[in-house]
Amino acid sequence: MLPTFGYLRRTDSRRWARCECAKRNVRVGTESCQALAGVAVVIRTINRRHFVAGTSIGLASSVPKPVIAQGVRELKMVTTWPKGLTGFGKSAERVAREIAALSEGRVQVKVYAANEMVGAFEAFAAVSSGLADMYHGAEYYWEGRSPAFSYFAAVPFGFTAAEMNAWIYFGGGQALWDTLSADFGLKPFMCGNSGTQMGGWFTKEVTGVGSFKGLRYRIPGLGGEVLRRLGAVVVNLPGGEIIPSLRSGAIDASEWVGPWDDMALGLHKAAPYYYYPGFHEPGTALSLVVNKKLWDSLSATERRFIETAAVAENSNMLAEYNANNAAALSMLIDDPAIKIRRFDDTIIQSLRKITGEVLADTSRKDEIARRVHDSFMKFRAAAVRWADISERAYLNARAQTIPSRG
Repeated sequence: MLPTFGYLRRTDSRRWARCECAKRNVRVGTESCQALAGVAVVIRTINRRHFVAGTSIGLASSVPKPVIAQGVRELKMVTTWPKGLTGFGKSAERVAREIAALSEGRVQVKVYAANEMVGAFEAFAAVSSGLADMYHGAEYYWEGRSPAFSYFAAVPFGFTAAEMNAWIYFGGGQALWDTLSADFGLKPFMCGNSGTQMGGWFTKEVTGVGSFKGLRYRIPGLGGEVLRRLGAVVVNLPGGEIIPSLRSGAIDASEWVGPWDDMALGLHKAAPYYYYPGFHEPGTALSLVVNKKLWDSLSATERRFIETAAVAENSNMLAEYNANNAAALSMLIDDPAIKIRRFDDTIIQSLRKITGEVLADTSRKDEIARRVHDSFMKFRAAAVRWADISERAYLNARAQTIPSRG
């Protein structure tokens, strides 16, 4: 339940919430709209000597502010991940601890898993409105706000983790992301990467392009639109709802991340066919996104704590995933119930062709999407040329077994 203490008339809060929901393109009755209604009636009374009972408080003062007690700033982080989830969920907790450590305890961050404060897909609205101070999630969940958000998480046949870092940090990506997010009252940072993902788990074998027709497939972002055009029935579910949906038959297939996270979630017990490559998420970036009014109110030192923690976690998570995916894959290979398959070349060719159409259409949806798309694709062209004679050439050479000395 969201806090509604009743110091404003309930009709006032509902009227304001309906107005705000309309401006933010949030459907009335959803958790996002209810969150905004909660914001309208929250009152901070840090100095009770100046509180006059019954006095109406204006909107500016009703938005929750981070608690400051004895010089300690206490912040609330909501996430899009189920409670206790390995990888993504533990990453959110780790970055919170890192912020506290860097600040020597002066900035404390309490982490709320999905549904502890708000639902997984309500994190954006919660931070934008000020109900929460920051969220940890994946930007493609917010493509309904602007299609440009997907470019800052994963694009089919797009950037690897290293290339995403290069574009965001040194290729102009961060400035575009800041511009996009500022319209929603947010300040974003990269805060993790899963590396190259898998194509997903299927309850039946994929024998060709025709296998996707009518297939009920859980997949988010631009990859979901590609599969939709290939004939799949695309569903977007939070992680906590995937296993029940597979077991009940509500969906036929689902991607999640890679061997480590997929096994932790239990996907290998819900579907026997495991496909690769993950064309849709070649290097998925996660984000730490802060309410912009809060960000602007922080000191330079406090900002640096958050920035540094995000950069550190961006590197730590990728290393953690590469280590654990390798170990988990070995276990899946040894499991006779699991059938690991590669999407055949005709499927890859069809996916690549449709991806070009989807990206072209996405770039025409609004001005910021066009700018982000153009920057992304220009950087991608240069990155592919470099990768062809660096990492690709090396990986091809490394694929041959090194002879042992008997």
